[in-house]
Amino acid sequence: MSADIAAILDAARARLRGAPEVALGEVREGRRLLGIPRAARIVPAGTAWHLGVLLLTEDAVLATGEVVRAREDAIRGFAAESQRERAAVAAAASRGGFADGQAVHIGWRVIDLDALDAGSSPLAVRGGIPSVRWSAAGGYVALAGYLDDRVDLLVHPPERA
Repeated sequence: MSADIAAILDAARARLRGAPEVALGEVREGRRLLGIPRAARIVPAGTAWHLGVLLLTEDAVLATGEVVRAREDAIRGFAAESQRERAAVAAAASRGGFADGQAVHIGWRVIDLDALDAGSSPLAVRGGIPSVRWSAAGGYVALAGYLDDRVDLLVHPPERA
């Protein structure tokens, strides 16, 4: 069945040639310099096409994680701790070399097509049909139709999108 999924993904890749890609990043813990820990940074890890709950690269399919917009670290007042944490992640992307304002996908994970587990992956085979779960609370839809819709939106975005 993974051959069916691979064929569907390859067809999507062929349609996506020339479409805009998004940056992928990986968190690297800061090294110690003279015993003082340096701040973590997010370093470039390639690019992918963002297709809803999936990120498609030239040779893999990934489950999305979190998206952060790179921003230089600055002293700010925060109303909530979650804002402070989000700003720290944005600053880590800036330290890693991403341009200010650039969106970076982090926390993504590679999906092994030979070991699909419906509990941990948005991809599954349901009733013999390759399917994707488009949200944690949502049901499964056929992968081919899902990718057709997502590829079409990426290649031909709606006006003013």
